[in-house]
Amino acid sequence: MHARAEIMDEEAIERAITRIAHEILEKNKGTENLVLIGIQRRGVPLAKRLAKKILQVEGGKVPVGILDITLYRDDLSTLAEHPIINGTDIPFSVNGRKIVMVDDVVYTGRTARAAMDAIIDLGRPKMLQFAVLIDRGHRELPIRADFVGKNVPTSRSEIVHVHVKEIDGSDGVIIEKK
Repeated sequence: MHARAEIMDEEAIERAITRIAHEILEKNKGTENLVLIGIQRRGVPLAKRLAKKILQVEGGKVPVGILDITLYRDDLSTLAEHPIINGTDIPFSVNGRKIVMVDDVVYTGRTARAAMDAIIDLGRPKMLQFAVLIDRGHRELPIRADFVGKNVPTSRSEIVHVHVKEIDGSDGVIIEKK
């Protein structure tokens, strides 16, 4: 039997996106030179939602890129013989830009490290920041998110599932005991 609990519903996710958008604007003093890069898969719709919210709040359009970090993972050899590549689409230069990487969950920090490596391979950003919907703790690398929707203390035996309408048909965050 797996115990499940919803820790964020659609409204809570929307409030978190709104707050994170305001925090990004405050920290970066507006939208000048600002870009968002969503980490495949669920970081992408979250980045697009943040860009939409920033446009509503500030009136400034923020470009959104899509980053697939599969080939930058340090566990690539243990994933699969033929890993699934979802594709990277960053239609702007990263040089001199203030970049906010966006992901659904931060756990060990390894995905964020891989994303930083991938972005730096594309150029030299002015600044890299990190926004996540859920911070569940248990870092293995010295990485922290600059913007967090919700801190959720978890045990290593728990799984956090983020559902977004664009991929899963509905919004919500579920925590499940293995």
